[in-house]
Amino acid sequence: MSSPSAIDRAEGSGHDVADIFRCSADSYCRENKLPLSHLKVIQDVISCRTARLGGHMHRCSSCGHEHPVYNPCGNRHCPGCQSLAKARWLAKRKSELLPVKYFHMVFTLPHLLNPLTRYNKRIIYDLLFKATSETILEFGSDPKHGLGGKVGFMSTLHTWDQKLLEHTHLHCIIPGGALSRDESRWISSRDNFLFPVKALSRAFRGRFIGGLKEAFTLEKLNLPWFMTVSDFHSLTAKLWKTEWVVYSKRPFAGPGKAFDYLARYVHRVGISNERIRSFKNGQVTFSWRDRSDGNREKTLTVPAHEFIRRFMLHVLPAQYMRIRYYGFLFNRGRKQNLATCRRLLGVEPTAVEPEPETARELMLRLAGIDICLCPECKSGTMERTRLIHREMFTGSWFKRKEPPDT
Repeated sequence: MSSPSAIDRAEGSGHDVADIFRCSADSYCRENKLPLSHLKVIQDVISCRTARLGGHMHRCSSCGHEHPVYNPCGNRHCPGCQSLAKARWLAKRKSELLPVKYFHMVFTLPHLLNPLTRYNKRIIYDLLFKATSETILEFGSDPKHGLGGKVGFMSTLHTWDQKLLEHTHLHCIIPGGALSRDESRWISSRDNFLFPVKALSRAFRGRFIGGLKEAFTLEKLNLPWFMTVSDFHSLTAKLWKTEWVVYSKRPFAGPGKAFDYLARYVHRVGISNERIRSFKNGQVTFSWRDRSDGNREKTLTVPAHEFIRRFMLHVLPAQYMRIRYYGFLFNRGRKQNLATCRRLLGVEPTAVEPEPETARELMLRLAGIDICLCPECKSGTMERTRLIHREMFTGSWFKRKEPPDT
């Protein structure tokens, strides 16, 4: 391990999740039995943009300055690997926008389900997607709710709250309208209202609990060691008596605002590096926003092992799709359905999609930063000169080869 003087840096000195893993994950893993998927997340975050993953040596075309640029890990749980993915996702989604109002709904599971979810992530998350999508599609197709056609929407899964604790919910972005059953007309929603939230909440609750009971009957659920069959039936009875939360926000000011807002969440992990305020004496301090107190920013300090435990709560099952599309936005028919919607709305067909932007072009457009500009002479262009091969792992990959700056 690194020495205490190497890790006890002053507050605000730029610690990140990788620092915490490097200094504390070894002891955490000795005390806790982790699945391979969790170990891989730790390894990837620690190795991200280091010599362990290799990269390229870059040399300035003007002054000859050289420096290495190491590869990102690409793990979707890594706080440092999501910015470009978010920008590319947003560019793709904006090309699919319709000139209508967009609504934002959030479907939340009661915290009573948290213990069961830990042992059945894939099943519970699938049930959440299924219950949510079926409820929205049912309400959209019912004429008494004002539409009576096929709606389209996108859902993205989040499992955390501001304190990195369990808070399983889906964000849904829904265009304000529907395709008629014969696809001959566009049915517009009301300006400031899509579906009745109370009725939506109860339908969502019924579908989810029904699916949960079916999974139990088919012996697909793994009950936690502390939960008996009787406890499970008591849980479902309590869930029926609980008012489930479906939150419907006011429609966005414009179509683009919907995805600008959601892009901040789609490729987000439980906590960003910017929220970590300090890491010293084995304690992690990070910021969080208290929505019950006017969304004020506050700080929370927890032991490093507790921070890692909370982070690992939100590791998704392998190859799990946390962004899904439904209705007329379903992947296989999206292009044709959007063309139909645009025609019915009297909108010109979209032009051919532009070629994907390079990392340099994206950074220039979004942040005004030229990542290829020489940091020394400020005029030359950094160009790749040679490949840097991956390092061979020797010993514990938790350890730093060099202590962090003090």
